[in-house]
Amino acid sequence: MDDVMVRPVGIVRGPRTEPVDDFWGGEIAAIELDSSQFGPDALVGLVEFSHLEVLFHLHQVDPTQIQTGADHPRGRIEWPKVGIFARRSKARPNRLALSRCRLLRVDGLALTVEGLDAIDGTPILDIKPYLIEFGPRGEVRQPQWATEMMRYYYADRDG
Repeated sequence: MDDVMVRPVGIVRGPRTEPVDDFWGGEIAAIELDSSQFGPDALVGLVEFSHLEVLFHLHQVDPTQIQTGADHPRGRIEWPKVGIFARRSKARPNRLALSRCRLLRVDGLALTVEGLDAIDGTPILDIKPYLIEFGPRGEVRQPQWATEMMRYYYADRDG
């Protein structure tokens, strides 16, 4: 297979500097687009959407820590071992993450968002409006351990 090269479209500016797993609810951050690539026209119409899908690079994950096999999520032995593609670990083969967040405002080349689980300085690879029609079709299911793991992920730290 050929390698794929991508250029970040922007960067995250926010209060979180450590990739902690929980309490991303209520977290406000900005996505600043790269002005050498984009003008404000790139964002025309985006304000009409309530949510975004943001693809980003997990730049602080040490490449030597990449996981390719099965392990217990978050190191919790009470949860079953699952393969890297059956969990949303930070130590992914290409260190890519996808997040859905609420769009609060657009100001020039800056997007203010809530609930983006990316830390300050994270390279943004793509931004898309969330469309209901791209949501899951049919019944959605997941194992109990995943529900338990996500219990506080988007909880508000103060609530």
